[in-house]
Amino acid sequence: MSDMSSPVLLSARDSRGVVTLTLNRPQAFNALDEALLTALQTELDALAQDLSVRVVVLAAKGKAFCAGHDLKEMRAEPSLAYYQKLFAQCSQVMQSLQRLPVPVIARVQGIATAAGCQLVAQCDLAVAADTARFATSGVNYGLFCATPSVALSRNVSRKAAFEMLVTGDFISSSQAQEQGLINRAVPADQLDAEVEKLVTSIVAKPQVAIAMGKGLFYRQIESGMAAAYEDALQTMACNMMDADALEGVQAFIEKRAPRFS
Repeated sequence: MSDMSSPVLLSARDSRGVVTLTLNRPQAFNALDEALLTALQTELDALAQDLSVRVVVLAAKGKAFCAGHDLKEMRAEPSLAYYQKLFAQCSQVMQSLQRLPVPVIARVQGIATAAGCQLVAQCDLAVAADTARFATSGVNYGLFCATPSVALSRNVSRKAAFEMLVTGDFISSSQAQEQGLINRAVPADQLDAEVEKLVTSIVAKPQVAIAMGKGLFYRQIESGMAAAYEDALQTMACNMMDADALEGVQAFIEKRAPRFS
């Protein structure tokens, strides 16, 4: 059960509209119990409607980023209906991250296992400490990481994903970067600075272009080539009609810095 003396999820926002959501169950290695999943869903639903948000950073307190589902909670109620409900709740949280109209950056300071590894894979971008490690370790306990496999297999190659899924073995941050699970692996004392580099670059770009682009990016990945190009050309044409895009092109023509709204 969750420690009710403190919130399981912390939320902070800066003046740029950068929101940091911090998993706050360090004593349980930030395992995704029902309370934490509910808190995440509530925050993501609110952020999806907030036009002032520009970037979301997903962080965690303690030694672990996220150890996956709370196995003690799962074992306490062994019924098919309960497990279907729990995994549906988690899957909804994961898809909500992708549906947000702003980029989501995972700030990974420690291990990310099973659904925790899924959480990293589901974020749009990920920066990890070079001491962090990643695994889809459910198979070690007789439970194939089926739902994590959805996000994992959309980030890394099939053989790399399958190896992680059937062995449950850890990979290092450097391996995770090489395989495409994360964008950067940096010394722990540089983690915040590296996240900030991405944040600074993103918030300098027009909000409409980022929102339209993120939506299109994931739609086209799941489409056939012809449908993807049709979607992309329509998105690009609509994006071009935005005032910031017209200003950006005019600035390029006039060889000056753009003045975005």
